[in-house]
Amino acid sequence: MIEMADLLAKAGADSIGLSDTTGYANPAQIKRMFRRLHGEIGAEKMAGAHLHNTRGQGLANVVAALEVDVTTFDSSLGGLGGCPYAPGATGNIVTEDLVFMLEAMGLRTGVDVDALIAAREVLLRGLPDETIYGNVPAVGLPKGFTYAGNKSAT
Repeated sequence: MIEMADLLAKAGADSIGLSDTTGYANPAQIKRMFRRLHGEIGAEKMAGAHLHNTRGQGLANVVAALEVDVTTFDSSLGGLGGCPYAPGATGNIVTEDLVFMLEAMGLRTGVDVDALIAAREVLLRGLPDETIYGNVPAVGLPKGFTYAGNKSAT
């Protein structure tokens, strides 16, 4: 995989990221692979991570990637999505959970978690047969939660 990234960089790709589309990766693997990617193609071409939460490792993998300077992450409202090669996979990282975690860690995202939670109703009306996921939408924001920029949640 890293060799392919090197070839892509040499061929002129602007940015290259890594994906765990089946949700098999764990935090140690994520750190190791992004360190190798960085060493092979350099920081200027390193893009983000596309991670799935199939085995409950999605947010832990985000934290691991943050520790090796990855700052861009794919996610989807309600975790919508999946992989045809991973039967039973639960889908992408849930945006609502990701934004809450990043803000709670003091990393300003500029995204309103309450608005994301409200948007789930629109999603469910448009896709009534889809299963959506998320812990924060199920339990709500903690009492007294403030965003990283000190904006209070509603």
